[in-house]
Amino acid sequence: MSRSTSDQPGQDPPAAADGTGPKELATTGSQLLTERGTTSIADGVVQKIAGIATRDISGIHNMGTGRVRTFGAVRELIPGAGGPNVSQGVSVDVGRTQATVDLDIVPEYGVPVDALAVAIRRNVISMIERMTALQVVAVNIAVDDIHMPDDDDDDQAQPRRVQ
Repeated sequence: MSRSTSDQPGQDPPAAADGTGPKELATTGSQLLTERGTTSIADGVVQKIAGIATRDISGIHNMGTGRVRTFGAVRELIPGAGGPNVSQGVSVDVGRTQATVDLDIVPEYGVPVDALAVAIRRNVISMIERMTALQVVAVNIAVDDIHMPDDDDDDQAQPRRVQ
């Protein structure tokens, strides 16, 4: 027996010719809300997708405010803590069919922030809409700091007091 395209994940079976088959709810036009049930996407899922999509863009050094970045750096040093937090610097508001994303970024010095913001928005919207079928209403970007090329050198140049 062959599988039709309607058996694939992310697709509902087509409506029957007499109108009795499954179809999208007319009020939303979303594949997340159908006559056969609803699909809800957790905030954490959208946060992770947005965080990974943002970090995929060249010119991003880190994400989050200063306090969050410090906590994240300490967390990464703890064995068994699970490594870096991909949702650091990301907050989302997820509704039934729409999402809004807020990002706190630290770009590399010399990267044009306006072009960086355009690339981030494009990638975040594309990934969230493709992976979740949520409509992204807005991606708000706050630039909290800028990473200077010599910032990493200062940490390595200073001798440690405790050996």
